[in-house]
Amino acid sequence: MKDVQLARVAERYGVATAYEDWRGRRVSVSPETIRHVLEALGVDPSDPGSSPETGRGPLPPAVVVREGKAPDPVLPEGVRSTVETADGSLLPFDPGLPLGTHTLRVTDRDGEHTAPLLVVPDRIEPTALRENPRLWGLMTQLYSVRSRASWGTGDLRDLAELADWSARDLGADFTMINPLHATEPVPPIEASPYLPVGRRYTSPLYIRVEDVPEYARLDPTRRESVQRLARPLRERGRTADLLDRDAVWEAKRAALEVLFQVPRTPVREERLRSYLEREGRPLVEFATWSALAEEYGPDHRTWPAHLRDVGALAVGEEALRRWHRVEFHRWLQWILDEQLAHAQRNALEGGMSVGIVHDLAVGVRPGGSDSWMYGDALVRGLHVGAPPDEFNRLGQDWGQPPWHPTELARTGYRPLQEILAHNLRHAGGLRMDHVMGLFRLWCVPEGASPDQGTYLRFDHEGMVGALLLAARRADAIVIGEDLGTVEPWVREHLSDRGVFGTSVLWFENDEDGRPIAPGRWRRDCLATVDTHDLPPVASHLSAEHVDLRARLGLLDRPLKEELADSEERVGRWRDLLVELGLLDAGVDPMADPPAVVAAMHAYLKATPARMLGVALTDVVGERRMQNQPGTSTEYPNWRIPLTSGEGEPVLVDELSADPRMVGRIRRALGPLGLWTRRPRGGTPGPP
Repeated sequence: MKDVQLARVAERYGVATAYEDWRGRRVSVSPETIRHVLEALGVDPSDPGSSPETGRGPLPPAVVVREGKAPDPVLPEGVRSTVETADGSLLPFDPGLPLGTHTLRVTDRDGEHTAPLLVVPDRIEPTALRENPRLWGLMTQLYSVRSRASWGTGDLRDLAELADWSARDLGADFTMINPLHATEPVPPIEASPYLPVGRRYTSPLYIRVEDVPEYARLDPTRRESVQRLARPLRERGRTADLLDRDAVWEAKRAALEVLFQVPRTPVREERLRSYLEREGRPLVEFATWSALAEEYGPDHRTWPAHLRDVGALAVGEEALRRWHRVEFHRWLQWILDEQLAHAQRNALEGGMSVGIVHDLAVGVRPGGSDSWMYGDALVRGLHVGAPPDEFNRLGQDWGQPPWHPTELARTGYRPLQEILAHNLRHAGGLRMDHVMGLFRLWCVPEGASPDQGTYLRFDHEGMVGALLLAARRADAIVIGEDLGTVEPWVREHLSDRGVFGTSVLWFENDEDGRPIAPGRWRRDCLATVDTHDLPPVASHLSAEHVDLRARLGLLDRPLKEELADSEERVGRWRDLLVELGLLDAGVDPMADPPAVVAAMHAYLKATPARMLGVALTDVVGERRMQNQPGTSTEYPNWRIPLTSGEGEPVLVDELSADPRMVGRIRRALGPLGLWTRRPRGGTPGPP
């Protein structure tokens, strides 16, 4: 087969044959990579006429129409069409269709053909943004934020209290946290919240055991047995030692097993039944995967062959044989749903206009629950990653399967819609990690090096449309993490649709590397000083992050050059802050990090950005990074508890009670004018 023919097949299925690298140079993709990607998609690259069905008759796999817009001419002349709506009504295929997922039916001389029809918002304008000129909030990795009562890692009660405190005492509008996606049902537990087994459900690691109502019904003996499990974890949680998820889950699981056996009141039983009925089959499938994973491990690809297909009769028989375990895992998700609802309710009652902003990871582990549940909607044999760039010259392989563009569309984007709906059920906003993945993903053939991948493109109208449909239903803000290599039109498209971008202080430089004036920032974005993949300000100022990368062997040039570059970057920002009158000229950044943190927040306030995110790590003076990109076991990624600049643990209880911590917070947030106490039940206002 000639390469020109291969290119035509690749173009038809959205597989890039060339791309522009981080230097702006055109890079050709090898024919071997293109063939591998096409074969993974189920396309025979040697026969352009022999390929999987992309639609049904005259219809594409899915039809996407924006609300109030006339449908594009997707139908040939001479066909009759009608729309069966989600409630069973029959309507004409015209601009008056209601939002939602429907079925488009067309009839031609070959008979009737159907396809999913998505009617999606043209743009989202959440109430919080309409009513507030500017919003601000704290950003944190929830597992790292502990209290005296939590079991060694942060939980949903800690989240509720953090949100309530920051709303009432600081006037915050939101609290942004890491993904809370599902984790393995048995240890070892993956530390990274961005490598979940599934995004459809939530990790029970975040349950506060004592907040389960059945805990109050325990007799004294069993209650003491639960507390014996908690005490050593609480003691460890008051230290700066690394987090131990395995120990936490072993103890919580044992305690939750006890609570699961406690008889529920009739009211509680009715609430559980209502939840299970609403969740339906997807929850049964997730709980079945969890029950099977307890015995066979969390990678369904290694299970006995007859259990690898979620729809197999043998799977149903196995689920019935271990129904008690299936019921336990369904119950856990109900408890999580209740505690997530409580956290959001606490945030709103405290005066927040948004509440909790959850984070959606870009993908899932290839053998986890989502890949088992959604089957052909995910591509086997490909890994999502990133092409080579200035910081990762060999590219990145994240080990996650991409969505299958055609199969996902054929379902009416149902799996994506289910995931989005779950993550927005008790939220006021959603951060989309690597939002560019709604348009295209860098895909690496399994076994190849990351630089041997190519881009796989999606129908962004369907992907973005599904996102906006979920956000409209939840009246939620959406923030896209659009850092790195992004096609310029992608940012414009998202902005036009009401999706905010992400702008980070350290990256806002001109073509010569100089920091730009605050007025040049974009308006529709979340403006922050840093992210969870960057060092806290205190570490940046002292260049500790450079020393760390040197110790880990991550530098690609001499340490002296890296240190000089870091010093120059800090110096440029210091000079700008002084020039703007935000930092006293006599301040030594290394000697007084809190002064620089305050000045940087004042700089953010001077930008036109509609949302401001303040990292809790910077507020309390933390120096350690949560995640060091380029490492796995070499650095304790995602296991760093929240500590002060002196390395002492910082607990939720101390944020408003410890005079030293209160003073530090006042100083960090003072320039924003955010230290404004709200009365209980007060209404939110702009900073």
